[in-house]
Amino acid sequence: MAEDLNEQEPTAEEKAKFENDVLKAAEDAMKMEAEANKAESSDAQAEAAADNPAEAAEQPADQAPESTESTEDVLKAALADANDRNLRLMAEFDNYRRRTAKEQLELIETANGKLLEKLSEVQDNFERAFASENKAQDLEAFEKGMQMIYNQFAKILTDAGLEQIDPTGAEFDPNCHEALMQQPSETVPEGHVVTVFQKGYKLKNKILKTAKVIVSSGK
Repeated sequence: MAEDLNEQEPTAEEKAKFENDVLKAAEDAMKMEAEANKAESSDAQAEAAADNPAEAAEQPADQAPESTESTEDVLKAALADANDRNLRLMAEFDNYRRRTAKEQLELIETANGKLLEKLSEVQDNFERAFASENKAQDLEAFEKGMQMIYNQFAKILTDAGLEQIDPTGAEFDPNCHEALMQQPSETVPEGHVVTVFQKGYKLKNKILKTAKVIVSSGK
């Protein structure tokens, strides 16, 4: 499941848009740099003309210093660098997602392992209670043993965050309750729960199973 989530590659349109954005940014940077160089060159020529008027008169007005590399080469280099950085970032983020997914799975497995270890103790107690050599002749003693195992089981679930929903007498809430039917009641107000047919359960604040209830229709 983690592998499927992590295999999301950018589309061709996204790559093209990224390259166009980088190209435009590089072009803008080149224009600004060219304008700055032009301004510096004009200032330098003006200073040189002031220092040596004769040499300035011999040099054409529109002559500009030659560039060491063309604009196209600079743009290609900028685009290649941006693509390289983009690929590195994508690879790092992909590794991060894979590592995070793996850590989450390990946490879930660890938590499940601890819970199952405690539940296995309940199973052991049931097996001991039903063993032929431990069968009690006294039904009251047997019932007491079953009650102790049930209490152990209930405590494990409670410690894990499971909470029962027992809305007897409470106002009907469709978010937590499931109405099976309505029936008149002399004591329970209309719209309130008369009987809980099956309790509900929630984990922390998340409803796992709604309570099945019978709702009062009033007198």
